[in-house]
Amino acid sequence: MKDKGIIQRIDYRTAVDFLLPRHYSGRTPVISHAFGWYMDDELKAVCTFGKPASASLCRGICGEEYSSRVYELNRVCRVDELDQPLSYFISGCLRELSQENLIIVSYSDTEMEHHGYLYQACNFIYTGATKARTDKYTPGNKHSRHYDNTQQNGLRKVRSSKHRYVFFAMRDKRLKKQAKAKMAYEVQPYPKGENVWYELGDYLQPNIVRG
Repeated sequence: MKDKGIIQRIDYRTAVDFLLPRHYSGRTPVISHAFGWYMDDELKAVCTFGKPASASLCRGICGEEYSSRVYELNRVCRVDELDQPLSYFISGCLRELSQENLIIVSYSDTEMEHHGYLYQACNFIYTGATKARTDKYTPGNKHSRHYDNTQQNGLRKVRSSKHRYVFFAMRDKRLKKQAKAKMAYEVQPYPKGENVWYELGDYLQPNIVRG
């Protein structure tokens, strides 16, 4: 049996230093919880979770009552040579987070031709795809909510439709049952298709898995 390594919490700086050179977005996410997968004392993969910036998104999963429990799985990255399934790593992170009884949402970008097979392997619930829309254009790929609105040039960029996945990381079985009963989205069959891999710069990176 292959060595499964060690999954443990890591600090913000360790996570960011690993993510920035590797993730196709080239942008640092909001990080509330970060986990590293170590093998022979070397960091091989990182998974991060953060509070979504949109309060309406948090309310939209299971209502106001559970909005404070909603967090987003916003980054998953690995090194090239890792030959073990990332689903094992993510499942370990979710087990750790279940102590805090959280609701995890994550997205797979249809523009990037991702379908969320990683989330499917971890038994996330598929709740359909978001609608495509446009955002304010921001130079340097900076998130629009962090950009000075006085510098806007009137340009907008398309935000593609994304597959939405939900996971109830809850050790409290009663709470989990109640929260699932309040989920606003209909459970749908998993989407299928061929995934494409992306690299930083031209969005084609073989050592990145983002859904």
